[in-house]
Parts: sequence; C-alpha cells; structure tokens
Amino acid sequence: MKRKDQITQIAQNKFREKGYRAVSMRELADHVGIEAASFYNHFDSKESILKEICFRMADEFFNGIEEAINKEKFQDKQLIRAITSHIKVITSNTDASAVFFHDWRYLSEPFLSEFKEMRRKYEAIFRKIIREGMNKNIFDKQDETFTVLTIFSSLNWVYEWYDPNGKFTPTQIAENLSKLILNGMKNTLQTS
Repeated sequence: MKRKDQITQIAQNKFREKGYRAVSMRELADHVGIEAASFYNHFDSKESILKEICFRMADEFFNGIEEAINKEKFQDKQLIRAITSHIKVITSNTDASAVFFHDWRYLSEPFLSEFKEMRRKYEAIFRKIIREGMNKNIFDKQDETFTVLTIFSSLNWVYEWYDPNGKFTPTQIAENLSKLILNGMKNTLQTS
C-alpha cells in the first residue's frame, strides 16, 4: 500500500472514531509511523485529506448512478441499480462513508460549495429517476422531495450497522432495501 493511501485509510478511521476536528496531524503521523514533517510530503493539510476522502467517495457514487442510467431503460430498474451501487459504495469502506456523510461540513471554500453542488447533482439524478417513473406511472405519484429524502435516509445510514461478517452481504442489503423502497412507491392504481 502506498504511503498516501495508508495515511488516508488511517485518517478515515480516526476521523470516524474521534471526529474530524478532534484529530491532529501529529496524531495521524504517529499512527502512520512517520514524523509530522514527513507527513506534509503527502498532504499539505488535514483538510486536504478530508477533501481527498469526500471527493473520491462522491466520484464513486456518481460512477454508479451514471451506470444505472446508462444500462437500464426503465426507471424502476434504474432505481434498483442506483440503490445497489449506492449500497456497494457505502459498504466497501464504512469509515470513508462516515467521514463523507458527516465531516464534509468542515471543508472550506471553494471546496465546500463544490462538494454541496456535487451532492445536489447526485440527488437531482435520483429525483429525475423518480419523476420520470411517476410520469410513466411506474411509481405512484408522491411528493418527489419527500420520496428522495426518504430513500437517502434509508441508504445513508447503512454504514452505521453494516457488518462485513454479519448476516447480510452488500448485495442482500441492496436487494432488501430496493424491494422495500420500490414496493412503497409502486403505482397500485388498477386500470379497467
């Protein structure tokens, strides 16, 4: 493992464990086993580590949802694939996920605005899937914002309880969540 990757991995763990603000560069350097001065050969600040984690995760989320849209024609299938991808990103690195969902607030400008815009665009893609599914009567017509926020509330907390050695694999989690979410969104209107 490259030193920069090792630093990032340790930082993710420490940020999750103690919170971004409570972790110092010296503490990270000690855990990596290097002098604090050597640390700056890899990252110029603690925030640059946070930026690396948050934007890398955002890229992974975007790659997954873009694949969902490009590979599936119907919105219910797009949503299942988007949910599956989202869960796989979260479960592939729960420490990074915790940092992504909580510590992005500590980014300074212009990175904070850039990150918020990426989140907005990602949510907009989910909204578009939902809206198009409602317009085609694949999904029941419900409040779009409420629907998207409910979906993200279900998905984004998985890192808190997911156990790689536990009962459910990431695929099983995604399948179960997809079923629950889609069953709640189904258009149940009967046509005569």
